[in-house]
Amino acid sequence: MAEDAYTLGIEEEYLLVDKETGNLAEAPEALMETCSSKLEGQVSPEFLQCQIEIGTTVCADIDAARSDLKHLRSTVAACAAEFGLAPIAVSCHPFADWKVQHHTDKDRYNQLAQDLGGVVRRMLICGMHVHVGIPDDEMRLDLMRQLTYFLPHLLALSASSPYWQGVDTGLASYRLTVFDNLPRTGLPPVFHSWAEYERATGTLIELGLIEDTTKIWWDLRPSHRFPTLETRICDVGPRLEHTLALAALIQCLTRMLVRLRQQNLRWRVYDRFLVNENRWRAQRYGVTEGLIDFGRGTITPVGALIDELIEILTEDAEALGCLPDLLRLREIIEGGTSSERQRGVYAGARTAGKDHDAAMRDVVGHLIEEFHADL
Repeated sequence: MAEDAYTLGIEEEYLLVDKETGNLAEAPEALMETCSSKLEGQVSPEFLQCQIEIGTTVCADIDAARSDLKHLRSTVAACAAEFGLAPIAVSCHPFADWKVQHHTDKDRYNQLAQDLGGVVRRMLICGMHVHVGIPDDEMRLDLMRQLTYFLPHLLALSASSPYWQGVDTGLASYRLTVFDNLPRTGLPPVFHSWAEYERATGTLIELGLIEDTTKIWWDLRPSHRFPTLETRICDVGPRLEHTLALAALIQCLTRMLVRLRQQNLRWRVYDRFLVNENRWRAQRYGVTEGLIDFGRGTITPVGALIDELIEILTEDAEALGCLPDLLRLREIIEGGTSSERQRGVYAGARTAGKDHDAAMRDVVGHLIEEFHADL
């Protein structure tokens, strides 16, 4: 593999809230200008005016990603504080109403609003994307077919969106129920060559339905801008170190699949119908009810699956210098996903005698605290 293989890039979307009330707040123009001046191209507005997006530079390893992401989060938090606001890294605001939000006045977002109609208005959701450098086009497609198997595992670990408009949805990741209403989402199709991928996506481009593949929003895709494979299924997480643990898992999985390929081996590609069942289980339960182990033919606790993955990936984690980060996945299993922690805060507040609205505000306060915990 080339020297630039397995490099990392992490993108996160945050919601801006009023520090006192926990309500969503639209980003003042002066806030975006301040962030842009300090972060030089690593920050941008998102579809809704209450959102802000950041992206790391190309990082050689997890330690470099940690340094850059910590700087980005700290800077956004400091700039927001000047306006009485705070960022939260969560995929759905616990009680905000999507119907009163406004989209950002940019050509791309105006076109999205026109093309997608009422579906896109509900997009009060945030995600986390991880890019891993794979310079060869054909290898990216080969790895995409195999890596798809692990997407439910990543979703289960990252789940952070149990609430929608003040209601407990019963899901660990409600975000996907909103996102999946858009076209060109979900698990990626199975392509057997780069030429096949280009023919399929090129058809939509030639017909003028999309201008480029940035309008293809699969859970996993070849990046349009970079020689990377971009994993997009994860909810965005409040805790910086948990985000890095997930990035380490994605990086290690990628290297493991390349390692198998070099030994004339590969991970079995299962039917999308079966992988989608695990995707639903991850969306519904997070890490609490297990995923299907297709090889064994059993529903296996997520903790056991993660322990098995850590064992398989230890060689790759040591080579990439991220074993401590990979091991931190067990912290998510033991301490619960963000969805579980949010529900715990809500339950504690109600037990303490607070009404529903006050308990919801406590959840937002908890999310603000967790955003700052690792900075």
